[in-house]
Order: sequence, then C-alpha cells, then structure tokens
Amino acid sequence: MKGFKVSNDPLFAEKLRDVVGLYLDPPEKAIVFSVDEKSQIQALDRSQPGLPMKPGKCGTMTHDYKRHGTTTLFAALDVQTGTVIGQCQPRHRHDEFLKFLKTIDRRTDKTLALHLIVDNYATHKHAEVKDWLAQHPRFHLHFTPTSASWLNLVERFFRDITEERIRRGVFHSVDDLKTAIQEYLDHRNSNPKPYHWTAKPETILAKVDKAKDMLRTLH
Repeated sequence: MKGFKVSNDPLFAEKLRDVVGLYLDPPEKAIVFSVDEKSQIQALDRSQPGLPMKPGKCGTMTHDYKRHGTTTLFAALDVQTGTVIGQCQPRHRHDEFLKFLKTIDRRTDKTLALHLIVDNYATHKHAEVKDWLAQHPRFHLHFTPTSASWLNLVERFFRDITEERIRRGVFHSVDDLKTAIQEYLDHRNSNPKPYHWTAKPETILAKVDKAKDMLRTLH
C-alpha cells in the first residue's frame, strides 16, 4: 500500500480493524466477499482499427471513438480463493444490488455464513436492502470507512479487468462488452489467484496518523 486518501470517518479505526480482521483472520464456516460495483463501463468502438504491437513498436489505437452505451459490473471477490461472482446490470440502484445479493445467495453453500465488505454508498443501506438482509441472516455487511476505497480488495480486481480487458478493448455494442467481461471472469475463475492483504491495522493507523500530522503542518 503506497498511498491512500486520509479518511475523516469518526469510526475509522473501528471499521478498519473490522475489515482487515476479515482479511487476516477470516471466520470459520464462512466466506468473506469484497463487494462493489464498477459503474458506467462504456462500450467504446474505435473510429479506426488499431495497429498491433510489433518488435520495437507499441500497439496503437485512435484517440477518437464511438459510444454504444454502458453497463455496470457488480462483483463479489472471494478474498480467500480469488474467485469472482460477477453480474452486469444496466443501472446502479438498490434494485440491482438486491438482485446481485440474490445471485450470491444462489451461488454459495447455504450452510456457510457470508461476510460482505462494502462501501458506504446509499444503495447498500437502502431500506429494502436492510429488509432483505433481515430475512437472510447468513449475510453480514461490513462497511469500509468513508473515503477509504483502497481498503476494499475488489478494487484490485476492477483495476486488473480495466487494464487487461476493458481499456484497450473495441466493443461494437453493450452486448459485446458484457460478453468480454464474462469471458474475462470465466478465464480468471478457471485459475483464480487471491490478492493477499498483509498490512496490519496498527501499521495502517500509524500511517494515517502520520499523514494527518503532515496535513496539519501544511495548514
């Protein structure tokens, strides 16, 4: 962890210890998922075909493009195995989040508890979401501190899929984009590799305190 935004969440330390505790010492008979949404992924079609990479020359692509719509990728990263449950949906509301929770419910062992690490987006705290969670007690939501997306491991997955598949891709439609995302998920899940969290809470808290001290000196 080379850098992060300093959070002003009054419960920062408490939430940090909760989330990192799940990474470093996951509970027994449970799955820990890092969950988030990558919204407004654009299906971009370059105005001209790009040139492939050659010895001594980088691959090229045109700077201009055509937009063919967007999709939102809901993703749940199993922090222990590295597998990802993914689902593309047209929008980013509590209705879609509920649909994704039901997908996670269907695709996991019903005898296991599910601990979901999520951010503070209002969608995750909607009344209908809370009602559904109350009826499904094996689900437990753990919220990251505000302004602390770096604490959610699924962001590493979003970085990888963006760099490896989306950014340089050419998509003639939203369906093409969704197909590419699903193929990436299938390929990853065929040989999953987890992201290993190593930083302990006290180490992170010390860095945060140092960063706050630096900010105070600047003001």
